[in-house]
Amino acid sequence: MIVIVSDLHLTDGSSGETIEEGAFRVFRERLRDLVYDASKRVDGRYEPIRQVDVILLGDILDIIRSDQWCAAPPEVRPWGCVNDPRVQEKVRTITEAILKHNAGAIAILRSLSQEKVITVPRVMDEGAATSRDPGASGHVPVQIRLHYMIGNHDWMYHLPGAPYEEIRGFIRRELGLANPPGPFPHDPKESAVITQLYRDHRIFARHGDIYDNLNFERTRDASSLGDAVVIELLNRFPELVVSRLGPSLSDDCKQGLKELDNVRPLQIIPVWLDGLLKNTCTPNQAQEIKSVWNTQAEQFLRTPFVERPGHFWFKLGVRFSRDFSLSALSRFILRLKRRMQGHPSFAPYALTEAAFRDGSADFLVYGHTHWYEVVALRAAPSDQGLLTQTYINSGTWRAVHELGRFDPRQEQFVGYQVMTYLAFFRDDERKGRSFECWSGALEA
Repeated sequence: MIVIVSDLHLTDGSSGETIEEGAFRVFRERLRDLVYDASKRVDGRYEPIRQVDVILLGDILDIIRSDQWCAAPPEVRPWGCVNDPRVQEKVRTITEAILKHNAGAIAILRSLSQEKVITVPRVMDEGAATSRDPGASGHVPVQIRLHYMIGNHDWMYHLPGAPYEEIRGFIRRELGLANPPGPFPHDPKESAVITQLYRDHRIFARHGDIYDNLNFERTRDASSLGDAVVIELLNRFPELVVSRLGPSLSDDCKQGLKELDNVRPLQIIPVWLDGLLKNTCTPNQAQEIKSVWNTQAEQFLRTPFVERPGHFWFKLGVRFSRDFSLSALSRFILRLKRRMQGHPSFAPYALTEAAFRDGSADFLVYGHTHWYEVVALRAAPSDQGLLTQTYINSGTWRAVHELGRFDPRQEQFVGYQVMTYLAFFRDDERKGRSFECWSGALEA
């Protein structure tokens, strides 16, 4: 059995909220249920499975969403020289801060790989199966192996060199990872173990950032414009506002500013910001905050890394955000949004994967978009019978804020925490079923 989770975005606490520790306890309990159900075989037998592989599919430890970058000199950035000892030290200190800030959640993840934490009854017993005592009489241990793959917010764990290997070693110990020494894989082909697991379970999974040109540019060993957006706009802007307006700002306004990166889709951030200022600020405060944004947008556009060719339309949007009022921007974006249907889907990209074209994968899985979905791709006859192929997005574990649909002009958002995990079975596990997906929401 393979279990996939992605986009946990655990931060050092300096920007926005991360998902509560309780979600990890829930996941551990659900994993016990999954293991028990997977031990029921297609012919009615009960045979305990002995191993589960958990794929952490990228954006797990979020080293980009940290105010520590803003406090560093301008040249100390992910898009600076990654071999600069100051950059390497910043990655190390942010990583340590993330692990400390999320110590409880990290301890739960680490516990999964410890002996006898996940167990199942030796024989089928519904009463024993509901026991939450790992040492319950008649239970047998199940080996859990955690494999870390990287995305666009933890891509620096993919970098070669001794300083980054030291950081990865620390992560391996803290999370209890099964990753061998060396860079954490981004492409599945970079890990022989993951490649074989995918083959055995007839799945193919990657983070999916390669299909987002704002967050991936030619190689995963280099920064992308998305890093600059997060650090120089979304992280820095709230800090500048608080430093300029000081204690006159309400706590609701300060917290709302830190939640910019949790607004989905990101294109409607001006709508969120306009509504936030109307509801939590005086007109004078709102005007000052817009002035801070204008200044920061101008500085962002003049950053040498951002001035490089490319991303014309995105940069044009930032210029518009500087030159127009938030209310005008909000009205414009809402008119555009009415013409768009639903959330952007990466399902079309799954059709281009070799594993789809050659029929070697029944399931193609991405993360990155934070939008859980199951999309049927193809059903076709094959030598082994009917070949069915499905795209699944693994969603996220974090707070999201979505615009209310009743009257978007009111700029009212609903916030909640979401959590998604996927399971894939092989051979006769789970009575012959091949997959199981769960996605839940909890009021923020």
